[in-house]
Amino acid sequence: MNTIKGPGIFLTQFLSDTSPFNNLKSICTWAKSLGFTAVQIPTWDSRCIDLQKAAESKTYADEIQGLVQECGLEISELSTHLQGQLIAVHPTYDILFDGFAPEKFRNNPKARTEWAIQQLKYGAKASQNFGLTAHPTFSGSLLWHTFHPWPQRPEGLVEDGFKELAKRWLPILNYFDECGVDVCYEIHPGEDLFDGITFEMFLEKVNNHPRACLLYDPSHFVLQQLNYLEYIDFYHERIKAFHVKDAEFNSTGKQGTFGGYQNWINRAGRYRSPGDGQIDFKSIFSKLTQYNYSGWAVMEWECCLKHPEDGAKEGAEFIKKHIIRVTDRAFDDFAGTPKNEKLNRSILGLD
Repeated sequence: MNTIKGPGIFLTQFLSDTSPFNNLKSICTWAKSLGFTAVQIPTWDSRCIDLQKAAESKTYADEIQGLVQECGLEISELSTHLQGQLIAVHPTYDILFDGFAPEKFRNNPKARTEWAIQQLKYGAKASQNFGLTAHPTFSGSLLWHTFHPWPQRPEGLVEDGFKELAKRWLPILNYFDECGVDVCYEIHPGEDLFDGITFEMFLEKVNNHPRACLLYDPSHFVLQQLNYLEYIDFYHERIKAFHVKDAEFNSTGKQGTFGGYQNWINRAGRYRSPGDGQIDFKSIFSKLTQYNYSGWAVMEWECCLKHPEDGAKEGAEFIKKHIIRVTDRAFDDFAGTPKNEKLNRSILGLD
């Protein structure tokens, strides 16, 4: 068994134009002061990294890594969540998702998709340059507007949607394989990969590609009322990244999983700071440890109530308390008996 690494922190929700959150060095210094040991870097934010340069220049990647290490931290992963979203966008969402791409690619879905594909390839190569083996991202979506089957879906629509999604991702997965890096899809509402069944449908279409892996974030499963512990039993071999994000679900006579178009604070299901929600993290850390998860536990902070700096401070300690330092011996070794084939045969009644 492995001891899970951590605590790490996903920087994206904390970056701003004010110190200490306005550049990589100062935000890393801040994270270290709270007790974090690693950072997950959002590659779309130029305050942290130039992704293309990190892919094309090992020297630059070494400089970034050196800066993080000088702050007493490691890089857990690079993230391309926003770019991954743009691998597949239904026209219904073009205007909403255009903001994820540089201005010159807006109002041009074809060019935007080509840019996103190249960004993922930069993410693979940059991860390789940093010596990383896991890469969190989103899958994008062509079918999300049909997730509720009304009006009735035409026969073959879902099949065709997953065929196209796989067609776009397969060359990217192959490139990640060349770089020795796993693509860790965050299973998330709004993506075509939003639960276990949809992940399996995609996996079939990419021929069970060994690099098609998972970022485990139980908060999204609480909001769907999916069994987030059994999910680990089903998919632990594919889980290569882990977001520690809490959530709660409190249905009423007026709303449930769909949220009634309400904002986050008024929804039945909402994200919370670690420890403030309903998720059984003791069992999660136990299961991941049992299944030999060897990656990082990274806090992703999203809470509609608590101040982010308080959430970060509490989150570092929360993860530390939940990481299980694995044992190097069985608890009943004191009563053990050395291997003795003759004795074993006698116990079995064979002599």
